[in-house]
Amino acid sequence: MTSDSLPHSNLAEPLLVDLQGVRQIYHKSDKPDLVVLDDVTMKVQAGEIVGLLGRSGSGKSTLLRIISGLLTPTSGVVRWCGEHVSGPCEGLSMVFQSFALFPWLTVLANVEIGLEALGVPKDEGRRRALQAIDLIGLDGFESAYPKELSGGMRQRVGFARALVVHPRLMLMDEPFSALDVLTAETLRTDIVQLWMSGKLPIQSILMVTHNIEEAVLMCDRLLVFSANPGRVATEIRVDLPRPRNRLSSQFRELVDDIYGLMTQTVPGKWQGRRQGEAVVAGSLSMPLTSVSTNRLAGMMETLTAAPYEGRADLPDLAGRLQMEADELFPAMETLQLLQFATMDQGDVHLTDSGKRFAQSDVDARKRLFGQQLLAHVPLAALIGRVLEERPSHRAPFVRFSAELEDTMSEDRAEETMRAIISWGRYGELFGYDEQAQEFNLENPGEN
Repeated sequence: MTSDSLPHSNLAEPLLVDLQGVRQIYHKSDKPDLVVLDDVTMKVQAGEIVGLLGRSGSGKSTLLRIISGLLTPTSGVVRWCGEHVSGPCEGLSMVFQSFALFPWLTVLANVEIGLEALGVPKDEGRRRALQAIDLIGLDGFESAYPKELSGGMRQRVGFARALVVHPRLMLMDEPFSALDVLTAETLRTDIVQLWMSGKLPIQSILMVTHNIEEAVLMCDRLLVFSANPGRVATEIRVDLPRPRNRLSSQFRELVDDIYGLMTQTVPGKWQGRRQGEAVVAGSLSMPLTSVSTNRLAGMMETLTAAPYEGRADLPDLAGRLQMEADELFPAMETLQLLQFATMDQGDVHLTDSGKRFAQSDVDARKRLFGQQLLAHVPLAALIGRVLEERPSHRAPFVRFSAELEDTMSEDRAEETMRAIISWGRYGELFGYDEQAQEFNLENPGEN
């Protein structure tokens, strides 16, 4: 252990972050309020790694900005080391997904730059920067520029820059998601080993991730967020001893439990964006996620074939397809919405319609997809009905998007419309003219 390291078992101030009833709302003059976070209450103690796990739209990255003092919440209490947060907090550092390095600076200069802002003397800053570079495994690359480094090495520079200020808490916003699988695994393992050895000059880590296995591998405690708006749905304590074995029955069981937890709310209710209003599946107000028909078709083909034969464990399927939860869940929910599949406790089962789709030729697939879309997505049925009733068989985009914006945000309405355009074309229910921004019955299926 270096002289600058902080052993996790002997810390002066155990409570670092304390949030009570935090809400974040964005007001729009002529649109429904966008509720990003609602009634978030959480704590981060010294000596633990805490993971924020959830889907896109659950406000996890927004929450990191609030904790760091870069964003003031609409309401609620935010305390850092016992003090109310009223601006940027000292003693925090951040590791970003996108590396965020200065391309014109060397590795050493990129790491030193944060110390200059803190007024650390040059000689002391150089010593600490070299120590951080060595710690994170970049010794010998001090004079290299970012363009000379691989993605994994650039992210190591990001970690060194965050560690060099000796923060009490290091915030990590999906720090491994931009890396290839093997590089991410290596860097993740190195960070865990440094944490276990007490060599990291920090007291705690708070990380955002979409990767369920990553969360179980690294964290002591997980806060699972629901989406639209973001709320802490469940807290899970990970009591598995480190280093953790992905293949152990306890590890796999916990991963399975989390997948089941994150999919159990799919069948009944869909969360809208207006003050926590519940939107019933099958209503016009149901937001849709734009998932490509190629992905949906590929998943049904995979599920039909061996070894699954129509039924799969979601963690196993995610591993085989190399998909994180944030990619997997929207596709699974779309299959379930169209009644091509059902989900139960972390397992996905193809319905007879799903199996028939996977075994059909291209034309039969399109007909079946269109039938399911009309039967189970009211927006598709509405567009088809309006086009049939109009003598011109044409209707503008805004005719339907404006109706959606009465119950959801403008961005959510846009994504819902883009999903229905793609699915309706594939199912040959209607065409869409991008230039005129107009639906029609003249060229269904054409792009």
